[in-house]
Amino acid sequence: MRYARCIHRGASVRLADIDPSEHCGLSREEAADISRTLGDQLADLADLLFAAGKHGLLVVIQGRDTAGKDGIIRRLLGYVNAQSCRVVPFKVPTEPELQHDFLWRVHARVPGRGEIALFNRSHYEDVLVVRVHDLVPKAVWERRYDHINAFEDLLLDSDTIIVKLMLHISKDEQEERLLEREREIEKSWKLNIGDWKEREFWDAYTEAYEEVFRRCSTKRAPWFVIPSNHKWFRDVAALECIVSALEPHGAEWLEFLSDMGQTRRRELEAFRASLKHA
Repeated sequence: MRYARCIHRGASVRLADIDPSEHCGLSREEAADISRTLGDQLADLADLLFAAGKHGLLVVIQGRDTAGKDGIIRRLLGYVNAQSCRVVPFKVPTEPELQHDFLWRVHARVPGRGEIALFNRSHYEDVLVVRVHDLVPKAVWERRYDHINAFEDLLLDSDTIIVKLMLHISKDEQEERLLEREREIEKSWKLNIGDWKEREFWDAYTEAYEEVFRRCSTKRAPWFVIPSNHKWFRDVAALECIVSALEPHGAEWLEFLSDMGQTRRRELEAFRASLKHA
């Protein structure tokens, strides 16, 4: 079952039509059980990906402030081998980065074969925040959708598996989470007046995200919108998306590793035989 909404290529999507409180009839306890099962599957598949070294996995995580990007990353890191995984947070571009094309800093951080990269925000910020705040002329960011699609096609053709997740929360839920940071001392370090200022652009961001889905959700790299008002449902939906993307390659990775094991066994047997006749 798909817990996230898969956006088909060219589809016209309205975030208002996707309930951020959706939980597909699951209880919190049922979701926890399913999450554990999916987590075990992810752990096994991630080990195979790392050992086989045939593909890389890029997980793009987007969402409004407080949507749970950090929470998803913490959950995923609990199931994968740290030596094969890295988190890449994309913040405001530095001066050196601004001297290059907008994808320059992104391309340098994509995963190699056998690696997993978790993007906390991503190249899509250049058609989201850049668009909303008019940081470059419209004629510039308008062309970026095609550049992004070509970039992702290049990654896909180079054996990178791409999973793109948008964590969808309501404006009321965001407000409650921001206020919670003020009430709880241990979360006060997260306080940022910018988060409140960005709420003034809620509708503009909605429009920008909907354009991203329409123009950059492709057959090989679709966008998934995850209802995220319930953190426990958000987690199970994200895990399912990633496991579903890796599963089709599992048999291939197992066969490759089995053949590798047989080859190395023969090499070892030949080496031991040579010692006996030395």
